[in-house]
Amino acid sequence: MKNRKIFQLFMPDTKIYLIIIAFLIFFLSLYNHWLGIFGVFLLVFLIYHHLKVHNLKKQEWEKYMEGLFSDIDSATKQAILNIPIPFTIVELDGTIHWYNGKFIETLEEKNIFGKNVEELVPDIKIEDLLEENRKGEEHKAFINVQVKDRHYKLLYNIARVSEENMGNRKYIMVLYFIEISNYERLKKKYNEEKLAIALVQVDNYDEVMQDTEEERRPLVTAEIDHRVKRWANSQRGFFRKYTTDKFIVGFEAQYLEKLEAKKFEILDQIRKIEMGNKIPITLSIGVGTNGKTPLEIADFANAAKDLALGRGGDQAVVKKNDYISFYGGRTSAVEKTTKVKSRVIAYALRRLMDQSDNVFIMGHKNADMDALGAAMGVYRGAKNREREAYIVLNESNSSIERLYNKAMERKDYRRDIITCEEALSKMERNSLLIVVDTHRPSFTECPEALKLTKNIVVIDHHRRVTDFIDETVLTYHETYVSSTSELVTEILSYMDSRMNIDEIEANALLAGIALDTKNFSFKTGVRTFEAASLLRRAGADTIEVKQYFQDSIETILNKSEVLKRAEIFREEVAISISEDGDNPQLLAAQAADELLNIKNVTAGFVLGKKGDGEIFISGRSMGKINVQVILEKLGGGGHLAVAGAQLQDSSLDSAKEQLKEAIEEYFQEGDKK
Repeated sequence: MKNRKIFQLFMPDTKIYLIIIAFLIFFLSLYNHWLGIFGVFLLVFLIYHHLKVHNLKKQEWEKYMEGLFSDIDSATKQAILNIPIPFTIVELDGTIHWYNGKFIETLEEKNIFGKNVEELVPDIKIEDLLEENRKGEEHKAFINVQVKDRHYKLLYNIARVSEENMGNRKYIMVLYFIEISNYERLKKKYNEEKLAIALVQVDNYDEVMQDTEEERRPLVTAEIDHRVKRWANSQRGFFRKYTTDKFIVGFEAQYLEKLEAKKFEILDQIRKIEMGNKIPITLSIGVGTNGKTPLEIADFANAAKDLALGRGGDQAVVKKNDYISFYGGRTSAVEKTTKVKSRVIAYALRRLMDQSDNVFIMGHKNADMDALGAAMGVYRGAKNREREAYIVLNESNSSIERLYNKAMERKDYRRDIITCEEALSKMERNSLLIVVDTHRPSFTECPEALKLTKNIVVIDHHRRVTDFIDETVLTYHETYVSSTSELVTEILSYMDSRMNIDEIEANALLAGIALDTKNFSFKTGVRTFEAASLLRRAGADTIEVKQYFQDSIETILNKSEVLKRAEIFREEVAISISEDGDNPQLLAAQAADELLNIKNVTAGFVLGKKGDGEIFISGRSMGKINVQVILEKLGGGGHLAVAGAQLQDSSLDSAKEQLKEAIEEYFQEGDKK
């Protein structure tokens, strides 16, 4: 820097001085020629001296700059060699071209020159880095990588270099490793110590106590409390019992992973209690975590518990913000013998009807006998309250064709069975919308109607899924009942002093029960027969109900073909493909029922393809295997004995393999318990 200042001081711009001297010599020569000639010689000497000095100083300056660049180059090399972070230079195929000492220390290996960096650090994918670079993400953090027990943030830079011996240009990649091990350890510790709340409820406490001898009841209660408390202590959590059948458990989130790995074994431990109780005891557990505040975590836990109860109980549901996972749920829900809730729901529904301007009832798309039967039952209940009522049904299908045609013979049904568009035009702010046989918004006959009123009632018996209609004024969701028609029958019996329905509604409700119980073979409890008895007294004709389910000779032959193609998987599961019929979904459902008639088969699945190419699966079970849990793995749902699923962008063969994988996973999960 000192030399540079000296050079600047002694390097004035002398050209202007020479020009001035030249002008002075010119004017001097006008007065004296000899002085002018002398001045010319002097000017020439000055010019020569200027050029000589200028060239000399230029050479000294160039020498100084060369030395300076040499110093900078040396300093740069030393900085690169001694940089305190690991970095390496690789070819675009990942081959290591150069590395510094810190990189060797990080890998704890020798002789890595020429090796591929992806082999040494598997988290690095050169192709992904190049793809990001094409998108303009150069110089940005791309991924976090782990080397041994250390964590690094990977930064990269792609540079173009020249190699004279190659005679062309090429690119190299520089990878920088910024260590973030302390941050990752702190992050892990934070996640492990976050709060998790579990709300535990005994599903069938009243039924268990009712069927247990009085002197044994305290023992049963004490054993439940003891096992739940011991389970809480194993997570080093706190335990509080706040009602006779409900508990709250708090623990650190690090223990949740162990609970999930063991599939919440407390469910099996409680079920094995035998202290004089005649009914197996089951729990519903809702776990919430990953919330921003304790209040939000508690809300997650409560929502998870409601979901577990809505799916039939005997299971645990974990809600981590928007992510929900399910464990257990392999047993059928225990029937509740008391009808108190039915009576309360009936009174509440009657009051809502009386307060509404009109009533709209709708089931699910592609309505079956249970959906239409339940809708017709609620319709008659609304008419009995002298309310204007409508059934929303866009079109009939082969599964309800006979009942639909029978209803359309009547003037009131011809007028009041309307399409979705008609319903939207008639709905008012004070309208009451009653959804039957489904609780999923997207599955309803008219999803748009859910947005036009806040007076929504849901009556359903399917096991609850994550997307449900949550903004309701009344929900009657019982998974232990055979069908929605059974629920509606009980409601109608309490809405008036006596059941006031016509023969067609009685037949429709009985047909709905018969469909979902497979003619009173599956999921049939005492209350199911009581409901059938009420309908029989109300005028239901069993012969006519039987005729609702008659099939054409073509349908029967097509079902025979499906049975002929059946494959037995894992000795007790039958799988087949439906490729015929005008209504492949109905055929698949009926064929799945028929598969259960095969000896030793406890579950049956039939796959088919719609006209638009969508693959659907119908699952049926005798109760031992939970087909809902299996088909939920493929994005479907339903309940223990009846479930379905739809697959997009798949073929029948591919869907069949996915189904087998889901069944295999289901059995493996059961074997681990």
